[in-house]
Amino acid sequence: MPELPPPGSIVERVTARVLPVNAAGQVLLLHGWEPSRPERGSWFTIGGALDDGEDCVAAAVRELAEEVGVVVDASSLEGPIGTWPNEFAWGDWQIRQLETWYAVAVDDVDPTMDRLDDLERETIDCAGWWTPDALDADGTAVIPELTQRMRTAIALVS
Repeated sequence: MPELPPPGSIVERVTARVLPVNAAGQVLLLHGWEPSRPERGSWFTIGGALDDGEDCVAAAVRELAEEVGVVVDASSLEGPIGTWPNEFAWGDWQIRQLETWYAVAVDDVDPTMDRLDDLERETIDCAGWWTPDALDADGTAVIPELTQRMRTAIALVS
């Protein structure tokens, strides 16, 4: 997240989310927490806000490289899977965003989070490969719709 507005502000933004899928049908996700509730970790997608002049595809490719070190060509993205609004509290802010989701087939990669910004480093602790069924059983998806969207992504790249 770029420079943050004053606490209590509403942040409105457009984001791109990407679900990398390996040959085993697992999806690479990030684990982290909302700053005021570090005890309540959850798994969520790779992605973030569009930079000025950037479209959703370019943002998805950039975020994948920045957040987990996976470099793909924009033409390898499948989708969009869909575009949905999402509103949530995050620290001292209320975030309202319009999210466009993509899928991409990837080899089994060892994710690296070396390029996370300082705020991301404070609120993200790891990346991991998940099947939708395993994440459903674990109960730690950031939103209830995540595992269905994972299933859609897996079907798109299979």
